[in-house]
Amino acid sequence: MRVVSLVPSLTEAVATSVPGALVGATDWCTHPADLDVTRIGGTKNPDVDRIVALAPDLVIANEEENREPDLAALRAAGVEVLVTEVRDVPQAFRELARVLRACGAPALPGWLVDAEEAWAALPVFEERRTAVVPIWRRPWMVLGRDTFAGDVLARLGVDHLYAGHPERYPRVPVDELRAAAPDLVVLPDEPYRFTADDGPEAFPGLPCALVSGRHLTWYGPSLAEAPKALGEALRAARR
Repeated sequence: MRVVSLVPSLTEAVATSVPGALVGATDWCTHPADLDVTRIGGTKNPDVDRIVALAPDLVIANEEENREPDLAALRAAGVEVLVTEVRDVPQAFRELARVLRACGAPALPGWLVDAEEAWAALPVFEERRTAVVPIWRRPWMVLGRDTFAGDVLARLGVDHLYAGHPERYPRVPVDELRAAAPDLVVLPDEPYRFTADDGPEAFPGLPCALVSGRHLTWYGPSLAEAPKALGEALRAARR
């Protein structure tokens, strides 16, 4: 089986679970750290000719991260493309199982079993908090409706205030974000790299939780450790 991945989290999942299957991945595929495959460009601008030249049996993609024209071009070249859709945690588990089966995994890997157990063991959060979750600045953009990251936070007791917005990633002026008066601001380190010196200063007086974007937005092996890592970061912001 020869697989090209156009999604960083799926790259990590396949590389960890089906060693040797991956022959290509995007420039943004940073995990595992020792991944040694042909790089085929970005998630939004993959080099279709380079992918075809790798003669993959399967290309794995995502309906949000990858562009339909690129996927159509791959199909037109005779390449099989598996497209995932991940909007919540249960769907992530189903899609990961589907991808790994398609890539030749003989059984569900241990990390996926551990991840499902970790998320199933979460308590019911009686006291819930509200948040705004910027994912970019210049312009400011936040989580909106129907997002995987939003579902992750909801399962950890945090309801983001733009969950009902008609757009999935709306642009919202920072003064409006402050005026929404959330209990806290959640600042991931990707896609925009918010840090202690870049982000919290825009929200004076509001607790800010700096979180790992990999734990918040990736669906792969990081799912097993995400509840603990994110929970600790969210609690730390309220101390």
